[in-house]
Amino acid sequence: MERKRIVSGIRPTGDLHVGHYLGVLKNWVELQKEYTCFYFIADWHALTTEYRDPSIIRDSARDVVAIWLSVGIDPNESVIFRQSDIRNHAELFVLLSMITPLSWLERNPTYKELKEELKEKDLSNFGFLGYPVLQAADIVMYHADRVPVGEDQLPHLELTREIVRRFNFIYGGEILKEPKEILTEAARVLGIDGRKMSKSYNNAIFVYETKESLKSKVMQMLTDAKRMRKKDPGEPGDCNLYPLHEYFTDEEKRSEIRTGCRSAGLGCVECKQILMENLIKEFEPIWEKIAYYRGNMSLIDEVLREGNLKAARESEETMEKVRSVMKLAH
Repeated sequence: MERKRIVSGIRPTGDLHVGHYLGVLKNWVELQKEYTCFYFIADWHALTTEYRDPSIIRDSARDVVAIWLSVGIDPNESVIFRQSDIRNHAELFVLLSMITPLSWLERNPTYKELKEELKEKDLSNFGFLGYPVLQAADIVMYHADRVPVGEDQLPHLELTREIVRRFNFIYGGEILKEPKEILTEAARVLGIDGRKMSKSYNNAIFVYETKESLKSKVMQMLTDAKRMRKKDPGEPGDCNLYPLHEYFTDEEKRSEIRTGCRSAGLGCVECKQILMENLIKEFEPIWEKIAYYRGNMSLIDEVLREGNLKAARESEETMEKVRSVMKLAH
């Protein structure tokens, strides 16, 4: 029986951080065991916010793939490709935009939120407003059965379904597939300053660090503000650091940390040292693989070449059907 399909992508806007690792990449590795997965470099999506200086997109796209391979994304199991290499995405985006009411885009709940979060950028461009339509094109191009999303992204996926329903109603039949969600638990990952981990906030711990840079960042992390001195008791739930222990420290040790924090028997520096050791244990093998791929970028090019060929074949089959029902067949 043919496996069901997953489609997901990441914007190449610089190094990937621990939030990406916990919230996306580890999930991708597991999904490819059960699904046929299409994972793509969303460089056109990145242009919606990085259009003034797109060099960061060019410089980080291949490196992002190097990280994917290093954490366990397998090009023999998943189709890995670059969005801009598959021009059919642009064509389907244009065609879907013709039937998408403007009001659907304006009510996108994250539109204003993202504009506020990235207020240092001028985002009054159509590409930013219309990116959910491009996102819909990415998903339906490969007949995705499921899309991994957090709860905050459900409105985006529902918009994709609305576009699909409208397209199928206008042109008849079930030409495009309505994707369903796979809800992923959003990892609570805060940056070293207590805000959401983000490159734009300059507070991220990246997937690729050195022992020295990792130590520096962990030691800067904010802890429970009530613990001014080691003898002051604290509360792990109020600590910026503790949530990372939930992902990188085993339960027995976490229990010791919780008890030690609340009783003031464990200091924040000791707590940070435990986390630091566990992060190094988790990421050191990944660092070695990243260094290998960075030194052999021709391997990345080959992975993309093979993935692009598979994605191109799939996308052309979809577009032939779309052009036909829209009376645009050549």
